[in-house]
Amino acid sequence: MARAGTLIESVMKDIESKITSRAYLPNTRLPSVRAQAKAMQVSVSTVVEAYDRLVAEGCIVSRPGAGFYTCGPIAPLNLTHIGPKVAREIDPLWVSRESLESTPGSLMPGCGWLPSEWFYQSGIKRALRNLARTHSLDLTEYAPPKGSQAFRHFLQRRMLNHNIEVNAEQIMLTESGTHAIDLIGRFLLSPGDTVLVDDPCYFNFHALLKAHRVKIVGIPYTPNGPDLERFAQAIKDYNPRLYLTNSGVHNPTGAHLAPHVAHKLLTLTQASELVIVEDDIFADLETTRSPRLAALDGLNHVIEMGSFSKTVSASVRCGYIAARQDWIEQLVDLKIATSFSGNRLDSEIVLHTLTDSGYRKHMEKLHHWLAKQRQSTTKKLVNLGIQPWIQPKDGMFLWCKLPTGKNATQLARDCLSRGVVLAPGNVFSQSQNAHDYLRFNVAQCTDQTIFDVLAWALEQQV
Repeated sequence: MARAGTLIESVMKDIESKITSRAYLPNTRLPSVRAQAKAMQVSVSTVVEAYDRLVAEGCIVSRPGAGFYTCGPIAPLNLTHIGPKVAREIDPLWVSRESLESTPGSLMPGCGWLPSEWFYQSGIKRALRNLARTHSLDLTEYAPPKGSQAFRHFLQRRMLNHNIEVNAEQIMLTESGTHAIDLIGRFLLSPGDTVLVDDPCYFNFHALLKAHRVKIVGIPYTPNGPDLERFAQAIKDYNPRLYLTNSGVHNPTGAHLAPHVAHKLLTLTQASELVIVEDDIFADLETTRSPRLAALDGLNHVIEMGSFSKTVSASVRCGYIAARQDWIEQLVDLKIATSFSGNRLDSEIVLHTLTDSGYRKHMEKLHHWLAKQRQSTTKKLVNLGIQPWIQPKDGMFLWCKLPTGKNATQLARDCLSRGVVLAPGNVFSQSQNAHDYLRFNVAQCTDQTIFDVLAWALEQQV
C-alpha cells in the first residue's frame, strides 16, 4: 500500500512540477491516463488516482469526453523548478547567493570579482567629489533614453581599439551587463527557442536564460574557442536563435578566442538566423588583444555588450549594448517599457573614473598583481595535485582539474563547512560533465588558509 501511495505521489509531483515550471500553462491538456502511465511506467489505476487527487486539490479539471486540463492562474515563476533539480553546490542561484551574502572576511576563491581593495577606489572617490561639486542635472534628473552621450562617445572610441566600427547612436547604456543580456533576451527570444552557450560558461547565463524559458544547449569549449564541429551540428539540429559567449578573457576557463576559430565560427552562422551576443566584460583585464566577433561581423548579426563591474566597481552599476541601429531603437523602447530610465548618476561616476588620468596606471598595476597571483596560485594548487586546464595569459580565473577520483561538488560542500566558498565545475556546465573541475579566482586566493582547507578536504575523499 505504501508503494502505491509513493507512485501516486510521484505522478502528482510530476504534474505539479510542470505547472510550477510553466511547462504546463493554464488550459493545457494533460497526457491521457494511458499515455502518462506508459511515460512513467506505472499502472493506469495509479494515474487515475493521481489525477483525481489533483482535481480535488483544484490543480486540474476534468472535462468529460475531453480529458484533464490544468486550471487556475499561471504559476508564479520559480527558477528553481525549471530544469532538473541539482545539488545546491552546483545551483547557479545558490552559488550566487552564497557569494553575495557572505560575511566580511569570508574566503571566496570561487567568486567572480576582485577584492574591494583591488578596485580603483581612489578614482571612484575622486569622481564622487567632482560630481558633488558641480551644479549638475546628473545628481537629480532622469537619464536620456540611450544614456549619456559623452559616455556613448567614449565607448565608441573604446570599441574602435578593438576594431569595432560603431557610432554613438548604435550604443545604449544599461544598468549592468546582466541587464543588457536580459533586455536582449526579451527582444529576441520566445519561450521554447534554443540558445547556445559555451560548456563551460558563466553560470549566471544558465540562471538568466531559465527565466526566459528557452532550451539551453552547451557547446564544448576548447583552448581556442567553441568546438566548431559541435557548433555546426547544433545549428543543424536545433536552429538556435542566440549564441552567448565571451571572446576576450573567457569565463571560467581564462581562454581566448583564436582568430581562425572566430572566422570559421562566423562562416558557420552565415546561412542561419543565429545572433551572437558577445559579452566583453573582461576587456580591461586583457594584456593581449583577442579578435572580436563584432569587429569581424560589423555588428550585423553580432551584438556587443559589457559592463565595468570587474574593474571599476561592482557597486556602481553600468553596462552597455552596441548593435545594429534598428535593433538599438527597438531596445531603447524595451528599456523604457521595463525600467523607464537608466541610472544617470552611476553612469557619470563610471565615466569619470574611466577617463581619470590614473585609471590606466591602476590597470597596469592590476595586470601585474593578477600575473603574480596566477603564478602563485597555480604553484600552490599544483602542489595539491590540482592542475590548471591551461595557463591563461591574463584575467583572474584558473579552470582546474582535480586529482583522479575527487569530486568538486563534495569538495565544495566540505570546504564550505570550514568557511571557504568554492565554485565547482558543474555549476558552469550545461552537460554536467565538469564534476572534477573547479574555477579559482586568483585575486581571491591570497590567504594560505584556502589551500590548507583544500588539502584537508581532498584528504576526506577516499
